[in-house]
Amino acid sequence: MTSTLSELRDLSASSALLKRYQTIRSRTESLIAPLSPEDMVVQSMPDASPAKWHMAHTTWFFETFLLAENVVDYHPFDPAFGYLFNSYYEAIGPRHPRPQRGLMTRPTVDKVLDYRQHVDKHMRTLLESALPDGTAELIELGLAHEEQHQELLLMDILHLFSTSSLKPAYDLRWPKDLSGRRGQFKPLKGGLTEMGHKGNGFAFDNEGPRHTTYLQSFEISDRLVTNGEWLAFMADGGYSKASLWLSDGWAAVQQNGWNAPLYWQHDDQGWRQMTLRGLEAIDPTAPVISISYYEAAAFAQWADARLPTEAEWEAAAEAGQLEQVDNVAWQWTQSAYNAYPGFRPADSAVGEYNGKFMINVMVLRGGASITSPGHTRLSYRNFFGPDKRWMFSGLRLARDARQPGAVNNHDSEFGRDVIGGLSAPVKNLSPKYFYDAAGSELFEDICETVEYYPTRAETGLLTRVSQQIAEVIPEGAALVEFGSGVSEKTRLLLDAAPQIALYVPIDISATALKKAAALLKKHYKQLKVAPLIDDFSRALQLPAEAAGHPCVGFFPGSTIGNFTHDQAVKFLRSAHALLGDEAHFIVGVDLVKDADILIAAYDDAEGVTARFNKNLLIRINRELEGDFNIEAFDHLALWNDTDERMEMHLVSRREQVVKVAGHTFHFSDGERLHTENSHKFTVESFTQLAARGGWSVSGYWVSETPQVALFSLKA
Repeated sequence: MTSTLSELRDLSASSALLKRYQTIRSRTESLIAPLSPEDMVVQSMPDASPAKWHMAHTTWFFETFLLAENVVDYHPFDPAFGYLFNSYYEAIGPRHPRPQRGLMTRPTVDKVLDYRQHVDKHMRTLLESALPDGTAELIELGLAHEEQHQELLLMDILHLFSTSSLKPAYDLRWPKDLSGRRGQFKPLKGGLTEMGHKGNGFAFDNEGPRHTTYLQSFEISDRLVTNGEWLAFMADGGYSKASLWLSDGWAAVQQNGWNAPLYWQHDDQGWRQMTLRGLEAIDPTAPVISISYYEAAAFAQWADARLPTEAEWEAAAEAGQLEQVDNVAWQWTQSAYNAYPGFRPADSAVGEYNGKFMINVMVLRGGASITSPGHTRLSYRNFFGPDKRWMFSGLRLARDARQPGAVNNHDSEFGRDVIGGLSAPVKNLSPKYFYDAAGSELFEDICETVEYYPTRAETGLLTRVSQQIAEVIPEGAALVEFGSGVSEKTRLLLDAAPQIALYVPIDISATALKKAAALLKKHYKQLKVAPLIDDFSRALQLPAEAAGHPCVGFFPGSTIGNFTHDQAVKFLRSAHALLGDEAHFIVGVDLVKDADILIAAYDDAEGVTARFNKNLLIRINRELEGDFNIEAFDHLALWNDTDERMEMHLVSRREQVVKVAGHTFHFSDGERLHTENSHKFTVESFTQLAARGGWSVSGYWVSETPQVALFSLKA
């Protein structure tokens, strides 16, 4: 009875395997249905192969490794095919040169189809009999191999059709990649993790052995980079900035004239893209595809990010953090294709299948819209040379956890502060989060409004008194600017004080620092610039270049007014510790004045400040999966006479519920979300504040009406 059950199980397994064999082989033939015999013969480049060759090679695999080994007295369909359709198996024997596959006009397509029928007939006989040990596994490998060539066939046809002036469509009904939102970074905690195939079901040998590896905490985008983001990269000169590229990548750009992804072209209709549906307009919200590793790495550099490692990708996919995993484009990782610990290729000829390629190629993870159904796994390791572009290859970004300037998810400082502020009895948000890219641009626009006097008044004052300020700056000094931004006012001080030897701008925005440093180096050839990416209110140590230089702090812009008085004291003390006991500190403040002037400055007639305030909600929606209805909040600016400060609020126009990073927050009708304080000072009140922070006032200068002041402090 046990033997009978065993035989029934074997018969059932053989029947299921035969059905899989027939389904996969039939799909290959369905893929060539839209092609003419002429389409199937041409080879568009050495990396590609004619469709006819793919049809024959996948058949050769079954004939060579299964029928010849397991069917008694099997006679090859044509002995010459062993030479014509071997790909790279050295142990099997010599083969037709790969770059010349397109010259193979014979055998005809019909002869290749006859070849397939011949092998399929004998494979059916084999599958209907008792299979020798190990044969079922080899058949599964052959089927996975054929699925790989199904994808290659589509890749090669698209490349072939893209070279035609007619730009023919392979299939007008071929599905489009779904468009959608841009990616959002998701946090994953570091620690020991396992990666590799878990042992259930088929896998290629390169997916194992499963092993333990260590991950640092990181962030990874849940979606792929879009065409719109790539257009921005191109518009910013991404293909012409050598600093973004790896050396070999830059050489490839120069040698090949790359200025866009492979299948993009620009004409009188703008940018268009060759697809399996033919030539069509670029969809900015669809994921970018057909890019090389070099291009992916350059884009990541431009985006202040990086490519994920394959271990990070697999961990994030296992955790369910990723969208567009295997249905759009293979995703480049920064991992070289190497063997996992304990890997050994098989001793037979099929041992050449993966192991021999573990050099000079990079790993891609996921899957593509042209990948055969059910072919991929989260442990699947695709691999190509870093210069190859004809695959359906895209990218998702990653970055190290909580890197300065990149804290924008619910496990980041931004996320924690927002959740904490919205959970407080009086809802509030820190004004330091106003300054994403859009917020920074809006603040520049605020400075241009008629009503906003502080920037103009302070710039005018600094122009008038810069020579007097320069007198307190010692020879060889390091000028340390807190919250430097683009360092525009700094030039007035540098011009007045050529004795400054080193400039240390501190800012949380790496992009702003890079831009400012480049401009200053261009205009001040002798000046050394040592940027420090950090939260200026918490910086603990200056760059090594500052050692031995007397320090002068510079904090213009009346930004100190954004702190509470206790926070300002804490900041002044930390600045004292950072700059040293003999330091000077130049601080800009806004002075108390008529309330009407102040309110107008924070609620301009053009509504720029209102947009600046509401942009904080837009940032929360984008980076923390929020669903704020921006139009359901009004901007409010008011003068608090008791605390001598301007306040900005966002006022709920109705009762509503808002979701942020998985949390729910209730707003009553008329409830305020407090977003900024801007304290104003008198000379006396700021002198007292400075003293609490460990500084004495050695001098000050006041502008014309409306008045702002610059204070010179001595530690």
